Amino acid sequence: MARTLDVLTVLIALTTLTTEASAQSRTFFDGTTGKVTARSVTGSNGAVTLYGADGKVISREATSRSGTTVYDGASGRVAGKVTNERRQ
Repeated sequence: MARTLDVLTVLIALTTLTTEASAQSRTFFDGTTGKVTARSVTGSNGAVTLYGADGKVISREATSRSGTTVYDGASGRVAGKVTNERRQ
């Protein structure tokens, strides 16, 4: 459960930091040990793939006008959604 929350926190951060126009890579480090904990790659189409320290895919995310959908890396199932709708 804690790992899921950590992954979702990273994904939400990635959602706010990525833009569709740029293809880039980011590396995330543990603040106390300095070890690599994850790496993200943003494709030119805006899709983000998050890799764990072991190189395995943790998740993928796709952004559209309505928001961002996060998919589980192993199963491909929807793990969560972030919408652009505002509460009133």
